[in-house]
Amino acid sequence: MKVILKQSVPKVGKEGQVVTVKDGFARNYLFPRGMAVVADKSQLSVLARRNAKVEAKLADTKSEAEGVRDIINGKTVSIEGHVGKDTGKLFGAVTAQDIADAILRDFKVSLDKRAVLLSQPIKRLGDHTVEIDVHRLVDIKMTVRVFDPEAEVAPEVVAAPEPVAEENPETPEA
Repeated sequence: MKVILKQSVPKVGKEGQVVTVKDGFARNYLFPRGMAVVADKSQLSVLARRNAKVEAKLADTKSEAEGVRDIINGKTVSIEGHVGKDTGKLFGAVTAQDIADAILRDFKVSLDKRAVLLSQPIKRLGDHTVEIDVHRLVDIKMTVRVFDPEAEVAPEVVAAPEPVAEENPETPEA
């Protein structure tokens, strides 16, 4: 199903894009949350008119967004979190607001929390790649390092993917 995104959705597309998604995803997730509308003729004409207006505004802000990209693209920001004993799970989670605050603290760049695209809050120690949407035409990727200064386990060990269980752990002996 073709839909027009009303806001940026991680791993789907940015605001104003026409994307093809599965029918169930559109009906059960995008439409109820007001994130998209069906891409029919009338909506496409409304989108074209709106894009013409938006392009004029975006031309002014693009150079500012590129300046922000030059400052933080590819950089790492560290956020302190506290974990339980012998686990890598955080008490609470690192949210988009926490990341925006850390960017302001480290790089003196003010971002809205909605610009930080997280599909889910970060709940483990280690390095996590985060996408930041400051402008339609400017993409920023940076690394968020979540650490616990009191943890005995190194963050690199905790952030490693969990092993996959065997397919048939109980095989009968013949």
